[in-house]
Amino acid sequence: MAKINIEREGHIVVITINRPEVHNSLDPEALIRLSDAWKMVRDDNDIRVAVITGAGEKTFCAGGDLAKSIPLITGARKPEDEWDKKLLENFQDILEIAILRDFDPVKPVIAAINGDCIAGGMEMIQGMDIRVASDTTRFGLAEVKMGLFPGGGSTVRLPRQMPFAKAMEILLTGDLMPAQEALSLGFINYVVPQDKVMGKALEIASRIADNGPIAVRQIRASARSLIGLPESEALAKENKYLVPVIMSKDAKEGPKAFKEKRKPNFIGE
Repeated sequence: MAKINIEREGHIVVITINRPEVHNSLDPEALIRLSDAWKMVRDDNDIRVAVITGAGEKTFCAGGDLAKSIPLITGARKPEDEWDKKLLENFQDILEIAILRDFDPVKPVIAAINGDCIAGGMEMIQGMDIRVASDTTRFGLAEVKMGLFPGGGSTVRLPRQMPFAKAMEILLTGDLMPAQEALSLGFINYVVPQDKVMGKALEIASRIADNGPIAVRQIRASARSLIGLPESEALAKENKYLVPVIMSKDAKEGPKAFKEKRKPNFIGE
């Protein structure tokens, strides 16, 4: 059974963490396969949007496998197979790519959060662009309860993605936050019933995939790159992202299709 499933639907790729029996936690094989999936998203020009979810109805992702990955990385467990050895050979890069700590897949990523989103799962979605959660989802960073550090970027990203005081409460207590509270804080986009999560995520993905792919990538890159800069400095740098869009064939096709009252045929050039 594949631990990471990948399905293509036109220009949309759906990635599923498939370890529901262990709360979709990431063992060495899953970490490596997930990191490979994100590189595929970045490198495949036919992919315009990625959606990620977890198998089952209880957990989106509980982060690193506490019986497999974490003991291996801390040295409490010796490598037992090729996946263990491969992870140890390059664990920093694999971890950072797998949970999107310091890796940009370039295309928009939508989280279809079908259940509890904890530890590394919570850290992973902070690197994503749009988040849809079930009404039963809880969010949290439990690392502190086990004497661990949330090393997937949460001490940097979380205070930027929600009010500082609330971010500190989550980081320092390790307590869980319900989906409705996450929505009220603007941390997620939508809360829907469990059976509507993937449908809503795919609906958004489809609307994005219909847009000019160069424009989507450049708008996303501009927003993410310039968010922390002073306004005057950010505006001065925005043209770097604008120019490739204006120079593209798609920028000619969009207005032409509008004038001709038809759907544009964007080719990503």
